[in-house]
Amino acid sequence: MSDYQRLSFDVVVIGAGGAGLRAAIAAREAGMTTAVMSKSLFGKAHTVMAEGGIAASMANVNSHDNWHVHFRDTMRGGKFLNNYRMAQLHAQEAPECVWELESWGALFDRTKDGRISQRNFGGHEYPRLAHVGDRTGLEMIRTLQQRVVGLQQEDFQESGDFESGIRVFAECTVTKIFMTGEGDERRVSGVLAYWRTTGEFLVIEAASVIIATGGIGKSFKVTSNSWEYTGDGHALALECGGSLINMEFVQFHPTGMVWPPSVRGLLVTESVRGDGGVLTNSEGRRFMFDYIPDVFKDKYATTEEEADRWYEDPDNNRRPPELLPRDEVARAINSEVKAGRGSPHGGVFLDVSSRLPADAIKTKLPSMWHQFKELADVD
Repeated sequence: MSDYQRLSFDVVVIGAGGAGLRAAIAAREAGMTTAVMSKSLFGKAHTVMAEGGIAASMANVNSHDNWHVHFRDTMRGGKFLNNYRMAQLHAQEAPECVWELESWGALFDRTKDGRISQRNFGGHEYPRLAHVGDRTGLEMIRTLQQRVVGLQQEDFQESGDFESGIRVFAECTVTKIFMTGEGDERRVSGVLAYWRTTGEFLVIEAASVIIATGGIGKSFKVTSNSWEYTGDGHALALECGGSLINMEFVQFHPTGMVWPPSVRGLLVTESVRGDGGVLTNSEGRRFMFDYIPDVFKDKYATTEEEADRWYEDPDNNRRPPELLPRDEVARAINSEVKAGRGSPHGGVFLDVSSRLPADAIKTKLPSMWHQFKELADVD
C-alpha cells in the first residue's frame, strides 16, 4: 500500500444513513471537521426503505397520547428486555426530532387542521407515526442530506471551501479502524478506506470515530433489507476491541411479498395493516385472534366485530390484533405456515379488500398500489 491518500479530520462518521448524517450534522455544528463515509451513493442508505413513519407522541390525531404511553408501548413491545433509559429518552425526545426535521424542510403529511399527520402502527396504542405517504425514510434522508449541503454552503461563505467543515466520501468503504496505545490508554486514531470506483486507498487520521453502519439483515437470503446491511460496523467494532450485545435481535418485518419470486422479500409497509388490512390463512380465517399474548389481552380486540369498530371509534373499542408488535405478528405467521395453513408460496395472505374498497386502496395508498401493480402485477 505504497500509494494512498492521507487526510485528517476531527471526527469520522462511518455510514451516511439517518443516524450517520444526524451525527455528522451535530459534529459539524459543534465546530468539528467531519468526514462522512458512505459505501453507497450519498442519499442511497437503507433509511430510504423505511416507509411507515416516525414514532413520536405529538398527540396530533389522538389527544390522549403522551411520552409515558409511548414509553410503556416500547417496553411492552420489547418484552421488557429494552434498556429502559434508552426507551425513555426515545419516547421523550422523538417529538422534538420530528419538529427539527420539519424545521429543516421535511414535508410531512398533514391533518385537516394543518398539523403533522400521524397514523396507526403495530405495537402503538395511539396513532403515532409521523409520515410522508409511504416514503418517510426517503424524505428523512432528503432532509438530512439537504441540511448537510446547507452547512457546506455556510462553510463556503466563511472559508471559500465547501468541504472545510464537513466532507462526504461517497462510494468509499471503511475496512479498518486504527487504534493506538495499550490497555486503558488505547484509543482511536483513524480509519482505512478504499474508493469503490478505483480501488485506491485512503487513510484518515481522526480523534473520534462514530459507527453508524446499520444492521446485518442482508446476512439472510430473504429480507426486506437493502444490500448495504452487511454488518460492516459490527466487524469493525469487534476487530478493534468493541463488544457486540443483543446479536440475537435481528429485526425482520413480518409483512413482505413472497410471490412472485421476482419481488420476494419486498416490504409491505405496516401502514397497510394500520389502514385496515387483515391477515388471513389458507382457510380464510383471521388467525391473529389466536395469538394475542396475555400481556396484551386488555389492549386488543378478541372479536372481528370489535376490531372493525375500532377504526371508526378507537376510544370505545380495542385494537385489531393485526396491530400487535412486529415480533408477535411474525411469530403468528410462522406458526400458521408451520401448521400447514399458509399460502402455497410459504407465507399467509394480507387482505386489504375486507375494509377498504378498491378505489379507496388506490386513493389512500397510491405509491404502494402502483409499486405492486407495476412490479408484480398484484392488485
